[in-house]
Amino acid sequence: MKSRRINVNVPFITRLEGEGALELVARGDEIERLHLKIFEPPRLFEKFLEGKSYEDIPDLNARICGICPMAYQLTSILAIEKLFQVKVSAKVTQLRRLMNLGEWIQSHALHIHFLAAPDFLGFDHALAMAKAHPDVLKRGMQIQEAGNSLMTLLGGRSVHPVGLQVGGFGRFPSPESWQQAALKVNQALPLAEVLLRWAAALPLPDYSHDFLWVSLKDTSDYPINGGEIVVSDGTRLSHEQYQAHFAEHQVRHSTALYSLFEGKDYLVGPLARLNNNVAKLPKPIKALLKELGVKFPNTNPFTSIVARCVEIYMALLEAQTILAQPCPQGEASVKVQPRAGQCCCCTEAPRGMIYHYYELDEKGRVVKCSIIPPTSQNQARIEQDLRQSVARFGLSHSDDELKRFCEQVIRNYDPCISCSTHFLDFSILRH
Repeated sequence: MKSRRINVNVPFITRLEGEGALELVARGDEIERLHLKIFEPPRLFEKFLEGKSYEDIPDLNARICGICPMAYQLTSILAIEKLFQVKVSAKVTQLRRLMNLGEWIQSHALHIHFLAAPDFLGFDHALAMAKAHPDVLKRGMQIQEAGNSLMTLLGGRSVHPVGLQVGGFGRFPSPESWQQAALKVNQALPLAEVLLRWAAALPLPDYSHDFLWVSLKDTSDYPINGGEIVVSDGTRLSHEQYQAHFAEHQVRHSTALYSLFEGKDYLVGPLARLNNNVAKLPKPIKALLKELGVKFPNTNPFTSIVARCVEIYMALLEAQTILAQPCPQGEASVKVQPRAGQCCCCTEAPRGMIYHYYELDEKGRVVKCSIIPPTSQNQARIEQDLRQSVARFGLSHSDDELKRFCEQVIRNYDPCISCSTHFLDFSILRH
């Protein structure tokens, strides 16, 4: 049969952060090649951090991502504090977690309402969806505003915050801003239950299949900045063991490195976290999930939208508890004494686990470093998910139908392609 090459090009990326391409080569009903291509030139963050002081690293790392800057800041801070043997107060630790919760809320709310919801409600984009479902976008903006208020409370602004530093914060918030943030959270909390009920009722397609998932797991709390690395096959690792078990490699079709665990692709992100930590959820959320018939662990990537709704509800509940306490006062940071050596840390960004490694000299300047974002860890998993899901969806569908389906599969991961380097140019070759 004569081969027929079909090129479908999207001139700009819709409902994803960053740019990329997908190449699908098929012969009959068989997929011969499927590549998620990342083609933006390397951003060289690790290289231009070399020679920089530990004091500058957090603010520079914030520029890796405009949606989850705080996660990149705090991962580097926690790694360096290990090396410098810095012990911050319990209040600082709690406030850092509060800021993390705000970032989770704003990131998840944006993805759910503006990027993912059009897929499940039958629209090409959020503006078209707004005419038929204005309540959906209004809810998303109200919830996101609560997250923004927490970021601003502790970081001075909601994008690229500046309040974090090695040793604590630049300052504590004012009682007035503390009360304003509490009000925003209290107003958003009832919407979180409505959101979870809404997501549980969506007509999600079932493309369940076996795969590995990886996240942190803490002994007491739902993990953000604490706990060991846990893999769904039972492996448990310290942060220092990361490089011995996870390895990046270059592929010909992408400028972004691919990460594998013991040679296998794996999932990070809300679904992975919830699969590993469902027992750590607050009782009201467990009861609601039982009422709705939603169960975790779950191996259907399309349920990632439900996992994000669960985490928003959890984050707002915990934020409300913290903000019910008096506004913190006193010293917001402790003194820091630089030391030479190596350090690393893993935390949970909204999109999944981040790994940072640093080697510093005696003045606390970076000798070398490695930063592995969630999306780069998910890239191999996205390709394997596409391969299995497209085969089940059926290659008999038109090119436009295949393109839309592939974009939906990729959006399940909420990839921040621009974080790792930089969807969707699409080409399919049929034989």
